[in-house]
Amino acid sequence: MPPAVAAAALGVLAVLYPGSGSWPGALAVDLSGPLGRAGDWIVDHRDSHPVFLYFFGHVSNVVVVSVRAVYTLLLAAGWSGVVALAGLLAWRLSGVRLALTSTAALAVCGLLGMWVPTMQTLALMVVAVLASVLVGGLLGLAAGLSPRADRALQPVLQTMQILPAFAYLLPMVLVFGIGVPAAVLATVVYAAPPMARLTALGLREADAGVMEAAASLGTTGRQRLLTARLPLARPQILLGVNQAIMMGLSMAVIASVIGAGGLGDRVYQALASVDVGAALAAGVPIVLLAVVMDRTAHAAGVRLASPPDASAQRPFLLRVFDGWYGRVLTVLAAAAVAVAGRMFGAAQWPESWTVSPAEPVNRAVAWMTDHLYSGVPVVGGTAEWAAGFTGWVLDPLRSGLQGLPWWLLLLLVGAVGLLAGTWRTALTAVLALAATGVLGVWEPSLDTLSQVLASVAVTLALGFAVAVGAAGSERAGRLLRPVLDVCQTMPQFVYLIPVVALFGVGRAPAAAAAVVYAVPAVVRITAQGLREVDPAVVESARSLGATRSQLLWQVRMPLARPALLLAVNQAVVLVLAVVVIGGLVGGGALGYDVVVGLAKGELATGLVAGAAIVCLGVMLDRITQPAKGVRA
Repeated sequence: MPPAVAAAALGVLAVLYPGSGSWPGALAVDLSGPLGRAGDWIVDHRDSHPVFLYFFGHVSNVVVVSVRAVYTLLLAAGWSGVVALAGLLAWRLSGVRLALTSTAALAVCGLLGMWVPTMQTLALMVVAVLASVLVGGLLGLAAGLSPRADRALQPVLQTMQILPAFAYLLPMVLVFGIGVPAAVLATVVYAAPPMARLTALGLREADAGVMEAAASLGTTGRQRLLTARLPLARPQILLGVNQAIMMGLSMAVIASVIGAGGLGDRVYQALASVDVGAALAAGVPIVLLAVVMDRTAHAAGVRLASPPDASAQRPFLLRVFDGWYGRVLTVLAAAAVAVAGRMFGAAQWPESWTVSPAEPVNRAVAWMTDHLYSGVPVVGGTAEWAAGFTGWVLDPLRSGLQGLPWWLLLLLVGAVGLLAGTWRTALTAVLALAATGVLGVWEPSLDTLSQVLASVAVTLALGFAVAVGAAGSERAGRLLRPVLDVCQTMPQFVYLIPVVALFGVGRAPAAAAAVVYAVPAVVRITAQGLREVDPAVVESARSLGATRSQLLWQVRMPLARPALLLAVNQAVVLVLAVVVIGGLVGGGALGYDVVVGLAKGELATGLVAGAAIVCLGVMLDRITQPAKGVRA
C-alpha cells in the first residue's frame, strides 16, 4: 500500500508539473533570504548579544587557552623532549618496533622543515580529540543506557557523519569568527559521532549473562556500569577513540581554511598555488602524524584489553617501566631529555638538519607533465584519460540524470529502494532526493550524484579485483596490508596533491581522488569477507570439480554477500566525502557551492549545498543500508 500511494502521488505531481528534467519552480523554496538575514544578525550581534558574550565567548576562551597551553608545552619540551616522549611511550606500549617508527616519523617531520607546523597541528589535535572523546563518550553513554535517548540521537549522529566536513566550517566561522576556536569546535563536532556510536554499541552489546550475574550479587546500577558494562565495552570504546583521532586529524587539516594554521594551512596554500612540492612536504608529516597516533592508540587499546602477565619473563627495563611508577618514569625521562636538549641549545629543530623536497618534486612533476600528461604513445597521457573519462562517462551520466523528468527519477529511486530494502527504505530515499529539489539545487545535486555514481563504479571494480587477489594469496595479503594501513590513515586533503599533479583540475581529478581514497576500505572489507567463507563449503565445491572461476563466482562471492554489500555502502560514503572536497580542484556542483559559501561567507549558499549533500548521502546510504542488516 505505501509504495502504491507514493507512486500515485508522484503521478499526480507529474500531471500537474510536466516538463523536462528541471525541478518545478513552484515546488522549490528559496532559503537565501531567511538564511542571509540570519547570518547578518549573527555577525551584527556576535560582539554584543549575551549568548555570544557569556556562553560562546567563554567557550572560545577555553579553547584558545587550552590549545595555547599545549602548544607552549610542546615548544618548551623542544624537539628532543617530544621525540623522546613519543619513543618512550610507544616502547612501553608495544616495544622497540613502534618506538623506532614513532621516533623516525617525528624526525622526518623535522627534516622536512615542518617541525613548528607539526607542533601546531599536534596541539590542536590533542585538545580537539580530548573534547571529542569526552563529548562522544557522554552521548554514547546516554544512548547505550537509554533506548529513548538512542532513538533520539541516532538520526542526529547519522546526519552528522554524512554531512561533509566543509559544511561544518561555515556556521562555526559565523559564530566564532576565523581562528582556532572555530577550527577546534568544528573538529569536535565532526569527530564526536563515531565515538558516541561505538560507545553506545559497546554498552548495548555487553554480555547479558555477566550483567545478570552482577545484578544477582546485589550491585547498584552505578556499580554494574563501572565494574561490568564499561569494562565489557572497552574494545568498542577504544575503537571509538581511534576513530576520533583519525577523523579529528582529517578535520584539523581541512579546518586550515578557517585559520587553524599548522600543516593543513601549508597544504592548502600549496594547493592554491599548484605547488605540488610544497604540498607534499607538508602532506608527508600529516600522514606520519596520523600513522604515529593511530599505532599508539591501537597499542594502548591492546595493552588495556590484555595487560602483560606479571609472571612472564620480560626484559628488565620493561619491568621497571611497568605500572603507575612506569608512567612517572616515562615523563621524567622525557623531561630530562628536554632539559638536556635546551641546555645544549637544541630546543628548536636545527635549520641545518632540514631538507626541502619541493624543488626535486616540482622537477619530477614538470617531467611527468611533459612526458605523461599528453602524447604518450598507444596509451595516451593522463590528460587524455581525464578528458576521456569526463567526455565518455561523467558528461553522459550527468546529462542523462538531468535530462530525465524529475518524477521519473524519483520513481526509479523508489524502485531501487524497494529492491534493496523495504518500503520505508524506498520512501526515505525518495524524500531525500526530492528535498534537493525543494532546496532549489536539483541540477547541482544531480551533477554531484553523477560524479559519485561514476566514482563508486570505478572504486568497486578496482577494489573487488584487488581484494580477490589479496584473499587468494597470503603473500599478496601481507604485501597489501601496510599499503592499506597507510592509505586509510591519510586525511582526505592529502589525496588531492598527486591527483592535481597528474590530472590537473576538473571533475575527473576529483573523481580520481575519491577512488583512491575509497579503494582501500573496499579492498579490506571484501578480502576479509572472502577469507571468512566456510572452508568446508569451498572444499566440497572443489571436490565436485568446480574450477577456480566457479569457486569465486558461485561459492565465495554469494557466501561473502554481506561483506560485499558493506563494501558498497562504505564506498558510497567515502566517495561522497571526497567528491565534495573535490570542489577545491574543479569538481564543481555542490562541493563548489560549499567552498564558495565558506570563502565568501555566504551562509545560504554553503548551508543549502551542505543540506543537499546530506540528502544525497541519506539516499545513497539507505539504499545500501541493507548491507548492515544482512551483516548483523
